[in-house]
Order: sequence, then structure tokens, then C-alpha cells
Amino acid sequence: MEIVPLDQDREAEVAAMLGAARDHDQVDPVSEQGLRALAGEIESRNVAVVDDGAVVGVAPVRWENGTANVELVVHPGERRRGVGSKLLSAIRAITGTGAQVWSHGDLAAARAMAGVRGLARTRELLQMRRPLGQGAQPLPDPAPLEGARITTYADLGADAQALDSEIVRVNNAAFAWHPEQGGWTTNDVQERRGLPWFDPRGLLLAVDEDDPARLLGFHWTKVHPADATEPAKGEVYIVGVDPDAHGRGVGRSLTLEGLRYLQDQGLAAVILYVESDNTAALRTYEGLGFERFFTDVAYTLG
Repeated sequence: MEIVPLDQDREAEVAAMLGAARDHDQVDPVSEQGLRALAGEIESRNVAVVDDGAVVGVAPVRWENGTANVELVVHPGERRRGVGSKLLSAIRAITGTGAQVWSHGDLAAARAMAGVRGLARTRELLQMRRPLGQGAQPLPDPAPLEGARITTYADLGADAQALDSEIVRVNNAAFAWHPEQGGWTTNDVQERRGLPWFDPRGLLLAVDEDDPARLLGFHWTKVHPADATEPAKGEVYIVGVDPDAHGRGVGRSLTLEGLRYLQDQGLAAVILYVESDNTAALRTYEGLGFERFFTDVAYTLG
């Protein structure tokens, strides 16, 4: 059993292992950004454990705002053999201390390994869900916005460069506290606009009626295609509001308009992710009919 850099020529083997982990744990073992790291689409250091020539564990390591984020996956048939510990040792050699090691679904095996290795549980990211289809609780009507209107990127994207800059400004003001979401550049917006799931009609924008070039907030929605485990679903991908526009109902109106857009696509359910200690956001989402579905946990590597 040895640690090796993960080569792209093992892509099919890694995909099969991720599928086995998903089937066993009933949760996706890596995030969208983790998949992009494994595919070589974003800068990362990816390591694997190989035993008898076969990949039995992988860990994509990427950096966001100076913090290393790691997703560690061990093949279900190879657990409790020290594969995870080998990966953690390799990660520590790459990142030093302070890396965030994510466990999607708060799995018992990950909790056990964290206890043995002395990893501190430092973040909880909740996935919440809400039905949108037949029989679902009706969406409330948004209150009228004073001095603002809601439109879409499809309607305003003629000057994409200026609009992307406004999205970055609002995002970084709204998420200045957030370890991953803050610190965007226009490259981050353009990268996401280039992904297959991007739909300019699903990027909703609140603009100032007195200054239409000024963005007050945005709601970026996303559609996940159907897979072997569940039908297509929507996502409240990002809702960002300029702090100067707080208290005007911009965030709630954007959220509701985005939910209506997803509902109009014929989707039966919608998901979102929120930090477990963001009590204001939790209260808002629970008031809109969202319920907690599962938890992703970040452990800090000491």
C-alpha cells in the first residue's frame, strides 16, 4: 500500500470508486469543486492510495482564500485498513496544519477516524431540502420591493464584464466573513458561467431603480440533472445581498423568485447549503418550508 500522486489516466478507476462510495454511504463523497479538482479543471494537489495496483483511496487538495480544503474518500471495501490514515499523513505533508478535511454526510467512520487522529470538528454545513412539486406547501408571495426590481442575467448580460464586476462586489461584501465564498474575482464568476449547468435565466438580479447599473443582490440557482439515485432537483446555489441593502426584503424576494423559477422548470424539489451557526439564514429558510436533510462536517487538521 503506497501513496502516489493521482494521475489523470486513472480517471475511470477513480469515478468507479466514487460511485461505490456514494452507493454505500448514500451521499456524494466529494463536492462539485472536488470533482473539478480530480478532473484537473482547477488548481489542486491530488493524492491516492494504491494497493496491488488499484486505487483504494483518494484526496483532492485545493486552496480557497489561503485555506486548504480536502475531501478524503476510501473505497467501502478497503475501510479499516489504514487507508484514511495514510491519506491524512500525505495531506499533512502537503498542507501542514490547519487544513479543513470534509466528511460529507457526517459519517460514523469519519467521526471515528477524527477521534483517533485528534481532528477538531470545526464546521457544520447543513443541506436543507424543500419539495416544489404537486402537494408541496405553496410558495408565499414576495412583498413588493421599494426602489428595486428583479431581473435576470439573461436580460442584463449585454455588458457581461460590468455585470460580473457587480456580482463580485456584492458577493465579497455579503460573504466577507466566509472562508470559501468570500474573496471572489471576476474569474470565479466567469468560470461558473462556463459550466454546463449555467442558465442565465436562473441567475436572478435585484437592481436599484434609481441606478440600474448598481446591483443590490443576486440569487444564483442551479439544476442538478437526474441520476441513478434521484430525479432532477434545483439548488439555491448562492444568495448574496449588498449589506447596504439589508432590511429592504431583497434577500427574501430574490429567494422566492428563484424558487418560482426552479418550480417552473418542473423540478420536484430544491436543496441549499447553509452553515449550521447562521441562525438568521436558518430561520428564513425554515420559514420558507426547508427542512434539514444531512450535514457535511469539516475537521481541522492539527
